Amino acid sequence: MTTKSLAQQVEALEMRQKDNWPLACSNYAALDNAQVRDLPLGESLVVLEYNPERRRSAEAPVDAAALAARPCFLCRSGQPAEQEMVEWGSGRYKIQVNPYPIFPRHLTISATEHVAQSLYDPRRVGDMFALARELQDYVIFYNGPRCGASAPHHFHYQAGMKGIMPLCDEVMNELAWPDENRIEGNDEGFIAYSQRFGRFLFMIKSEQQVQAELYFARLQVAMMMSSGQMDEPMQNLLCWVADGEYYLVVVPRRKHRPDCYGRGEGKMLLSPASTEMGGLWVIAVKEDYDRLTAPVLQKLYDELCIDNATAVSIIDNYFKAKSL
Repeated sequence: MTTKSLAQQVEALEMRQKDNWPLACSNYAALDNAQVRDLPLGESLVVLEYNPERRRSAEAPVDAAALAARPCFLCRSGQPAEQEMVEWGSGRYKIQVNPYPIFPRHLTISATEHVAQSLYDPRRVGDMFALARELQDYVIFYNGPRCGASAPHHFHYQAGMKGIMPLCDEVMNELAWPDENRIEGNDEGFIAYSQRFGRFLFMIKSEQQVQAELYFARLQVAMMMSSGQMDEPMQNLLCWVADGEYYLVVVPRRKHRPDCYGRGEGKMLLSPASTEMGGLWVIAVKEDYDRLTAPVLQKLYDELCIDNATAVSIIDNYFKAKSL
């Protein structure tokens, strides 16, 4: 009997869950009718998606007391009986359909063990690249524990269908990465920085996974040196494989939620994470969706992402990390 690939197993899982799990069936059907509009942002594009189900995530308290008080929805004991899984990584992870989707195909990949959201274990980044290699219809993304993860007490990635987050297509243009923006590289790949897309970001591209992991490890050390703290930097990651090459976008952050976060006059219920850094802003409140403009979004990126001085510090520290 032929063994199914991981991509085939996941596709079968998605079909079963949308047929047999009423919650998933209803929410994916509703996503088909979501309101969407585009906003040009300099050389980049932002897509706004009005999705009321996003309120659960946008309002989620992530302080220690709140997390301790609620069952973990990524642990099997806290999940509904209808929610199935595909095991991956020798049983270290379970792949599941996300019942509150923002993509037509949306997965959650969580650790089988209840451990904190952290990339301190270097195997986690290697696992992310491996997932991207096996699930090439998807972008794999990671929300740092202080940058949008609604379950920072349980390690997980998410995966969304390619072609939805504009930034992922934009950064694949070689013209976006002139030689003067490349920090390190060779014929097989590079790490570079850019400010062209309305927020400061680093991009790793490589034909070799081991090279991509090395660049990322040096960048993590540089970011920690710049922050003066030796815990995980504030960041969002987007990872995918295309034409045999690995891509990893790292968006350093300085804030989790903007000053305007909340409800009421002058407030907006915005809790940006990896998808928003990727150019897909999922909005839970219709009034917020209607009043967002390109200048407002640019101000939000400026508030949430690092400034030029921090970026220069990270780049300088990258060369120090390389010499260690």
